[in-house]
Amino acid sequence: MNKIRRTMIITAGALALVATVYFLFGREKKKEISYNEVKPQRTDLRITVTSTGTVAPEGRIEMKPPVPGRIDSVLVKEGRKVRKGQILAWMSSTERAALLDSARAVSAEEYKRFQEYYKATPIMAPVSGTIILRNVEPGQTVAAADVMLVVSDRLQVVAKVDETDIAQLKPGVAAEIILDAYPKEPIDGKVQAIAFEAKTVNNVTTYDVDTLPVKEPAFMRSGMTANVTFILKEREGVLALPLAAIQFKKESPFVLVKNAEGKPVETLIEIGEADGSNTEIVSGIDENTIVLIPRIHMPGKQGTNPFAPQRGGRSSGSGKKSVH
Repeated sequence: MNKIRRTMIITAGALALVATVYFLFGREKKKEISYNEVKPQRTDLRITVTSTGTVAPEGRIEMKPPVPGRIDSVLVKEGRKVRKGQILAWMSSTERAALLDSARAVSAEEYKRFQEYYKATPIMAPVSGTIILRNVEPGQTVAAADVMLVVSDRLQVVAKVDETDIAQLKPGVAAEIILDAYPKEPIDGKVQAIAFEAKTVNNVTTYDVDTLPVKEPAFMRSGMTANVTFILKEREGVLALPLAAIQFKKESPFVLVKNAEGKPVETLIEIGEADGSNTEIVSGIDENTIVLIPRIHMPGKQGTNPFAPQRGGRSSGSGKKSVH
C-alpha cells in the first residue's frame, strides 16, 4: 500500500474511530450514537495525481539575422507549419540595402541590375515545426541581436509536481490535459520527461514534468495555463466502500458489520487501492454485507455532526477531497 493511499484511509478511519470513542467515553454528557448503513458497491477506481502547468514549446528556436540589415520579404505567418531548410524570409545586409537605394535613385534599370548582381540573403528554417512568433515586417531594419521569427517543433505542458508524488510518475504514464481556456476540450497526453533538478518556492519542492499531447489540437497555444491529471491506475468494477467506513487497529483494517441483532461487530478486511473517495475491498466482506459508519447525535441538535462546521445551529454542505 503506498504512503498516500494509506494516509487517506487512516485519516478517514481515524475520524470514524474518534466518533466511536466520543460516544463510549462521553456517556455522562448523554451523547448518543447511531450509524449510517452502507453496502459495498461495484465501482471504477481511478488512481491519479493532479497538478497545474503551462503550455510551452518543447524546442523553442529564436531566429536572428546573420548580419545587420533590412528585411526584404517575409513568407510565413504565425501558426504556419514549416519544414527544415524552407525559406522563411529574405533580407539585405546593410551594405546591399545602401547600394540598392542608391541604384534605385539612378534608374529602374540600374536598380534591377544591382538586384541581380548583389543577391539577397535567405532566412531558412533550422528545424521542422510551427512559427509561433513573427516579429518583423518587410522594410524593417534589424540588428544582429533582434529576434525575427521563433520556431517551435511541438508544444508540451510543463507541470509542477510535488516531490511527494514524483516517485509515482515515469515516462509513458498517461495523462489528461485540461486547458483553462478550453475546459470542455480534454486532451490525451503522456509523460515525456521528468526534471532531474528540483525547484523550491515558498518551502515547497517540485519537479517539472513534461507532458506531450498525443495529438496537438489547433487551439493549443504557448503560455496557456493547464491542469494535468496523471492516471496511475484504473480499476474497473471493483468492490469498494467509502473511505469513512474503514478503520484501523494496529495497522489492520476493519469495518463495523451489522449482525443479526443489529449490533456493530468489528470485522477484519483486506483492502486494495484507494482513489480519495472509495477504497477497494479485496476480501473479508461481500456485496450483501451491511457496514455501519458511526454518526453522533447531540440531544437537541438532531442530524448534526461534531466534525462539520456549524452555522446558526444547522450544518449543511458537502465537500470532496481531491486525489493527489
